[in-house]
Amino acid sequence: MPVSRFLFFSSKHCTRESVSLLQRFGPSKGIQSRGYVKSSKPGYGKLGGDPVMPIESQTRSWGIYAIPAAVLGFVGVATLVHYNDERRAVLKGQGDRSGINAVKGPIIGGSFTLVDMDNRVVTEKNFLGKWVLLYFGYTSSPDDGPEQLQIMAKAIDKLESKQGIKVLPVFVTIDPQRDTPAQLFAYLKEFDSRIVGLTGPVGAIRQMAQEYRVYFKKVEEEGDDYLVESSHNMYLLNPRGEVLRCFGIEYTAEELSEAIFKEVNGYPT
Repeated sequence: MPVSRFLFFSSKHCTRESVSLLQRFGPSKGIQSRGYVKSSKPGYGKLGGDPVMPIESQTRSWGIYAIPAAVLGFVGVATLVHYNDERRAVLKGQGDRSGINAVKGPIIGGSFTLVDMDNRVVTEKNFLGKWVLLYFGYTSSPDDGPEQLQIMAKAIDKLESKQGIKVLPVFVTIDPQRDTPAQLFAYLKEFDSRIVGLTGPVGAIRQMAQEYRVYFKKVEEEGDDYLVESSHNMYLLNPRGEVLRCFGIEYTAEELSEAIFKEVNGYPT
């Protein structure tokens, strides 16, 4: 038999077997799962057997995954922006020390309106012309708060007695719901009578904390009790109300007083 006739015969034979198998078992599952767009010509876009999934249903199925992915993407971008915002933060008195505005970023510090232990309104203008050591805490703090206040009291005492430098210690509560003016007075007098306590509405406290990049979070305890997580930072403000230094909990009273002395001594009069 010639080669061409053999190939033609084999092709026809394979085609008949394929058609026979399709008729016996029906269309395959793989074919049924495909979706085609409906055509204007009759007969297009249809397959034998079960109907195919419409395009709209497939779009909804993808939407189930697309929405959470979009939300996660937004959270990731917001976290990255917040992280970069923290790293680029500039102390208020250090933004243009080089003579040009080369450093760009959010400024630490700002205006505020609170009340003191005598229920008198206090703003940032009340501290102009004074060196201020500012601390954010709360009177119910079980450990770090009292320790930081002791360090603050000892540091300002060293500065005044040994260096003749007066620094006003200011305590701003991050728990205004419990820290009333009377509560602040009773608490702070146990450490140093020179410490000025400030409180106010929750919104005003939150605004000031944001301006000074202070982290705090309410942590629920058993019953109605709660604690407040905080960054426990101290800020040194110059007589113009600008933040020159930020001190963490790693400073001892001696180290804190020495660091403040260097800033005060090197500040242009």
